[in-house]
Amino acid sequence: MAYEDIRDWIAALDRAGELKRIRTEVDPILEIAEITDRVSKMPGKNNGGPAPSPGGPALLFQNIKGHPGAQVLINQFGSARRMNLALEVGKLDEVADRIRQFIDVKSPQGFLDKVKMLPMLAEMGKFFPKTVSSGPCKEVIRRDNFSLDDFPILQCWPKDAGRFVTLPCVVTRDPKTGKRNVGMYRMQVYDQRSTGMHWQRQKVGAEHYREQMRAAAAKENVGVRDPARAAVDLMARSSGGSVLADGDRPAGKMEVAVAIGTDPAITFSAIVPAPPDVEEYLIAGFLRQKPVELVKCETVDLEVPATAEIILEGHVNLDELRAEGPFGDHTGYYSLEDLYPVFHLSCITHRKDPIYSTTIVGKPPMEDGWMGKAVERIFLPLMRLTIPEIVDINLPVEGVFHNLMIVSIKKSYPGQARKVMNAVWSLGQAMFTKCILVVDEDVNVQDIGEVTLKVLNHIDPERDIQFMLGPVDSLDHASRLPNYGSKMGIDATRKWSSEGFTRPWPDEILMDEKTKALVDKKWKELGIE
Repeated sequence: MAYEDIRDWIAALDRAGELKRIRTEVDPILEIAEITDRVSKMPGKNNGGPAPSPGGPALLFQNIKGHPGAQVLINQFGSARRMNLALEVGKLDEVADRIRQFIDVKSPQGFLDKVKMLPMLAEMGKFFPKTVSSGPCKEVIRRDNFSLDDFPILQCWPKDAGRFVTLPCVVTRDPKTGKRNVGMYRMQVYDQRSTGMHWQRQKVGAEHYREQMRAAAAKENVGVRDPARAAVDLMARSSGGSVLADGDRPAGKMEVAVAIGTDPAITFSAIVPAPPDVEEYLIAGFLRQKPVELVKCETVDLEVPATAEIILEGHVNLDELRAEGPFGDHTGYYSLEDLYPVFHLSCITHRKDPIYSTTIVGKPPMEDGWMGKAVERIFLPLMRLTIPEIVDINLPVEGVFHNLMIVSIKKSYPGQARKVMNAVWSLGQAMFTKCILVVDEDVNVQDIGEVTLKVLNHIDPERDIQFMLGPVDSLDHASRLPNYGSKMGIDATRKWSSEGFTRPWPDEILMDEKTKALVDKKWKELGIE
């Protein structure tokens, strides 16, 4: 059964022995982050593997300095076992298998085929979100007397610009199509009723913002040639909360809602690289095998999860940017100060005694690494739709999602590894991948030792490494320009004569099966173990 809300999820963590309640007083400024960082790097439970993986327990802080009665949940996804529990599976490949079943369905050729598809269509239909009249997130409605200071929002690292909301589900609507999007963008607290809205240029929320600018410009006939360019010009020329001159940027605003403390499937759906036309509420319904219940906001025309702990409602102005950051990020470095839209609150609704859900990012391994690994496993079938020769991928946690992807392929023709590199760089957020290693199908990409051995043995660096220029992650502090730089692909597959390699390729050293079986039988007798 799906978790009804985050409280149901906390109870499940408790039953599974995966939750630690902390009753000692702790400070939301730095102290909770330091405790959580240490816990996230503790050895986790063995779970039958060769060695324990990192990831101590989920933490529920129940004595927060300056916030009597408040509770903070953190590190809820911080281990392989908890990610499985969050998605209610024994292993993540089960979700990938369900996705594969849907995408493998062929177009019906006749009446009988259409009839056979009805059960699957009916199953898919039950995952669509449904709007209800009210929900627990409406237990307290505060249109006037509200403040972000009422919540134990963390400052995670010493040089952070302040306190940040780090696990929000940010809801926006495409002004052209009306489709909703749920993204996860950090929010720096500026004061009691405003925050930054750190949607990077390539995120869907930012695209909705640009579409709203285009619509406002057309309505006002202010002659904005390119709102996206206008935003870039503003970032280059201004600092603080200033605005462009009249006519450079349209006035107006865009409605935004933010849900904090949602059930794990909704929270996870906000980070997945979903196809643009697939709504995150539908993904959450698919993951939890039950539709997400939504309620209308009080002051904006958006729908939010009915069982969320906290809902922030408001808007961003189209003609306002403000300095945001620095922020200690998942790269292990501080992301630098930049200009982003400002989110102005108009209303807060919440449950009675709301539980504040948050996370901390920094040097891996940390909680976000396990979420990234889940994305990797679950969406491998979707990558294969476009790149069918892919056998497996690995996004090592040390590569912080976008710095390294290891790909194994079934090689069928010369130059195929380079084709795969370019195909990966064309896939949504995968465009930011700084380094791609392509290996043959017999290489276990999850075994970094094996990958290192094979790659370094197989490459001639000048021949097999290629560079290209293009968009890079906004958090890449090493790129030559913000958001633009170089990427590297390495073809570590065996080279063929049709690729210009005429030397013999040596065999890998392997013992024959007969000898291995003989030693297996004698192993106990040898008394080595």
